[in-house]
Amino acid sequence: MILSELIRCISPLEIKGRTDKEITGIDIDSRQVKEGHLFMAMHGTQTDGHKYIPTAITQGATAILCETLPETQEDAVTYIVVADSEEAVGKVATHFYGNPTSKLKLVGVTGTNGKTTIATLLYNIFRGFGFKVGLLSTVCNYIDDEAIPTDHTTPDPITLNRLLGRMADEGCAYAFMEVSSHSIAQKRIAGLTFDGGIFTNLTRDHLDYHKTVENYLKAKKKFFDDMPKEAFSLTNLDDKNGMVMVQNTASHVHTYSLRTLADFKGKVLESHLEGMLLEFNKRELAVHFLGQFNASNLLAVFGAAVLLGRSEEEVLVALSNLHPVAGRLETFHSPKGYTATVDYAHTPDALVNVLSSIQGVLNGKGRIITVVGAGGNRDKGKRPIMAKEAARRSDRVIITSDNPRFEEPQDIINDMLAGLDESDMQKTLSIADRKEAIRTACMLAQKGDVILVAGKGHEDYQEIKGVKHHFDDREVIREIMSKEG
Repeated sequence: MILSELIRCISPLEIKGRTDKEITGIDIDSRQVKEGHLFMAMHGTQTDGHKYIPTAITQGATAILCETLPETQEDAVTYIVVADSEEAVGKVATHFYGNPTSKLKLVGVTGTNGKTTIATLLYNIFRGFGFKVGLLSTVCNYIDDEAIPTDHTTPDPITLNRLLGRMADEGCAYAFMEVSSHSIAQKRIAGLTFDGGIFTNLTRDHLDYHKTVENYLKAKKKFFDDMPKEAFSLTNLDDKNGMVMVQNTASHVHTYSLRTLADFKGKVLESHLEGMLLEFNKRELAVHFLGQFNASNLLAVFGAAVLLGRSEEEVLVALSNLHPVAGRLETFHSPKGYTATVDYAHTPDALVNVLSSIQGVLNGKGRIITVVGAGGNRDKGKRPIMAKEAARRSDRVIITSDNPRFEEPQDIINDMLAGLDESDMQKTLSIADRKEAIRTACMLAQKGDVILVAGKGHEDYQEIKGVKHHFDDREVIREIMSKEG
């Protein structure tokens, strides 16, 4: 693409050099730059891309987009100065990859919990309806049936637009996408056109980045503030921030709720370890999911699918055939008669939701043994809260390691134990080795008990001192149970 055409979608403050040259690629990582590329320098959270402008030029960049001109400039290189490079990168990436969201229907899901489940289930049911569909999620990205591994909930703008471009080129009619608060704040989704947005809930998370809950809320709200008027916004009335999210949106607002009157009204009629009987808009359906929070997730899926033009009846049939997403209340049955369930719950609210669901099903007829840790180099304030919530709703608790990253596992465990009183401590063990913690929970479990292994869900690694080591809670549980028969 010719540079002058490529930057037509932004408003540069200054241009130094020729704009009639052809740009063969775009990058925000100087290591990826090749001959003829445009390198876009951003002020990142870890490092400043402006420091790598000389490297990018050495690699072959013929144009540089930046907020501040480098002291030394090359005559053969064109420099485009912008006020906000984060905003510009998203728009340039969208333009370079042919504005893919104009060729498919893109629906974003944001909130603290439920994003992965809702986006993945929408992907599954629309594929079931016979469409080619794309998915951008924490677990994995998909271009119809092609899996593309992911490192972030929402990729960087170039990766994101490249994936969406491939989805459009390969005939995807829909794409469903988790939209993280980081991606909104960092403008990774700038330039994308959404046909719909879904709000799940808002509880404490990512305060290591956002610093305050108010900043976290504002990041989520901006997603709906920017939603086009032709789009729909589907919000959860059961969350106190549900209507706050959409108070300034130009889009068509719709609501869902398990507690009050809404456009999409649901109710849990029965619940057991294998699933629930639900009522959505006065129609009954049986599902293979557990928990009030999953009933809410399914209701959001139901509402979004209907808003995308499907009939209520066909959506209900599709929902009844779905199964839980990997690592989201994924259940395993032991020959000894106890049940183990793996869930991604890594915030206090998510942990409460899962444990409350298990309590409701057991109804005092079995014990709950919870294995839980907390991630390193993240919000330390939630650690004692998570331990306290686990102790409050469990008969036994084992505090263990999660992804310690660059922290010492025992320091994280000590932060969690600080939230427990003397009576909590009497039913609590701390075992830093996660595999040993899970094995101990299985040894303690008796017939009718439920073990919850929380925090990592679908993840198949543990991150220690910057290195990812293979570790999968589900594999560990299967291995232990295989030796119990």
